[in-house]
Amino acid sequence: MIPDQDGQPLAPGLYLVATPIGNLEDITLRALRVLRSVDRIACEDTRQTQKLLNHFDIRTPTVSYHKHNEVGRAIELAAALRADARIAVVSDAGTPGIADPGGQIAAAAIRAGVPVFPIPGANAAISALIASGLVGTALGSSDENAEQFTFHGFLPSKEGQRRTALEALHRSTSQNRVPQLPTLGHGNDAASPHIFYEAPHRILATLADIAAIFGPAQHVVVARELTKLHEEFLRGAVSEVRKTLAARATVRGEIVLLFVPSVAESTGDTAPASIAAEVRELMQKESLAEKDALKRVARARGMAKSEAYRELQRNRSK
Repeated sequence: MIPDQDGQPLAPGLYLVATPIGNLEDITLRALRVLRSVDRIACEDTRQTQKLLNHFDIRTPTVSYHKHNEVGRAIELAAALRADARIAVVSDAGTPGIADPGGQIAAAAIRAGVPVFPIPGANAAISALIASGLVGTALGSSDENAEQFTFHGFLPSKEGQRRTALEALHRSTSQNRVPQLPTLGHGNDAASPHIFYEAPHRILATLADIAAIFGPAQHVVVARELTKLHEEFLRGAVSEVRKTLAARATVRGEIVLLFVPSVAESTGDTAPASIAAEVRELMQKESLAEKDALKRVARARGMAKSEAYRELQRNRSK
C-alpha cells in the first residue's frame, strides 16, 4: 500500500476528490496521492477521468458513478466501504457532490459508519466568485455580511421554471428575505452575490430573463472556461453582456453566472413592469405602433425581438 503523508497506509474510507476544472495543474499533490492509493475510483464519466489518470500515469481501476446509476451504485460502493475498501469519488471537473454526483454515496457511507474524507481543490463557483469583483460590494452590506453569498447550482432548464425561479429571487430581494430556492451558501443576505451554473446553449435566454425581471442595467458577471486557455470574465450591464455573447457565432464552455440583485430595481412591493405594460405605455405616450414599441422594449431589455414577442404573448394570456 502507498503510505499516507504521515508514513501510514491510506486509511479505509470514502475520499471525495476535487479534480481540475480546466488546467491540469489545478490538481493537488494530495489528490494525486489519494487517486494512486485507493482501491478504485468512482467517476462521473470514466472516459473523462481516464484522460486525467493517463496524464499522471495513475492506473487505479475505475467504475462509473453518475446521476443515472447513482442510487444503485451507491449501495454497491457502500457495501465495499463496509468491507474496509478505499474508494475515491470524482466528478468530470471540480468538487464532487456540488452540482455533481457524490452526495448520496457520502450520506450512505456516513450512515454505515464509514469515514468520509474531503480532498479539497478546484471549484468553479468559488473561483468565479473571488475574481468577480462582487465580494463585499453589495449595497447596504455590513462588515458582518460583506462576504456572504448564495449558490443555487443550475437554473431550471425549462424557460417557464427558470423565470419562476428568477422572479422568486426578485421578490425575495424586494422584501429583503431569502428566496425559497435550493441554495448552498455562506450566508443568506438577499443583497449579497448569487451564483448560478448555466449551460452555454441557455445563457442568452437566461440573460434575457434577468434583463426582463431585474432590468437591463442589472450588473452581472459571466465567468467562462475557468482556468482553461480561453478563460473569460464578462462584467457589466446584463443587456450589454448579452449583446456581447449574442454577437458570437457560438457560445462554448462551462459558465458561472453571478450577480447582486440591484437594489434600485428591486426595492418596491411590485414586480417590474411587464413587457405588455411597457409596450402599452410607449404606444400611448409616443403614439408608436405596437411592433415599434415592442422593438424598443426588446432593445432596452437586451432581448431578441422574437423573445420579446413571445413574452408579450405570455403576458396577454395571464
